Amino acid sequence: MTPPPPAPPDRDEIAGALERVRAAIAAACTSAERDAHAVTLIAVSKTVGPAALKAALDAGHRTFGENRVQEAKAKWPALRAHYPDIELHLIGPLQSNKVKEAVGLFDVIHTVDRPRLSTALAAEMARQGRHPRLLIEVNTGSEPQKAGVLPQAADAFIAACRAHDHLDPQGLMCIPPFDEPPGPHFALLAKIAARNRLAWLSMGMSADFKVAVAFGATHVRVGTAIFGPRPAIRS
Repeated sequence: MTPPPPAPPDRDEIAGALERVRAAIAAACTSAERDAHAVTLIAVSKTVGPAALKAALDAGHRTFGENRVQEAKAKWPALRAHYPDIELHLIGPLQSNKVKEAVGLFDVIHTVDRPRLSTALAAEMARQGRHPRLLIEVNTGSEPQKAGVLPQAADAFIAACRAHDHLDPQGLMCIPPFDEPPGPHFALLAKIAARNRLAWLSMGMSADFKVAVAFGATHVRVGTAIFGPRPAIRS
């Protein structure tokens, strides 16, 4: 039996959720004595369909994050034809064989984490004449199953990236271990960024973005608090 099609997104609920998240960011900034305009909300749109994206766009939001190059390529060019001021962030792992497409599509890439990838990005950016801003992913929990440069190797990798003619990393990104308090991981990322004179800190998701703001996040990546739970993946 064919399952019924998913219900269309509630446009008012998406607009309201965006407003609630923005208000929570502003309150966290006030508590931390920070300017709310210093924190960018990235609406994470992994698995989110065009109708829900259009609801967010019609509510005035323009900054979105995708985990996969191919999914982004299928969704965003058509929307950008109508909303040319969209800023698109790649927040998921980037394979070297997807670098050409990523450089052409994304405005910011958060997941630079290995020499082969940084070399490929430098070459492709030179070839295309397009320079998305880059962040280096740090595996603050040193988790073997996760991507990201290890904290003790971060300074050397940042220096190596800066040695490329076409690379100028803007900041760092992390995803703390899900079973540990995020604060120490955010503090570690901020410390690495400060000593390397990097301005951007991409950290904090739906469950912990307020904590991230307190530790200096400049970009928070929020999905379920805006679009609701992702659909279950059927085997």
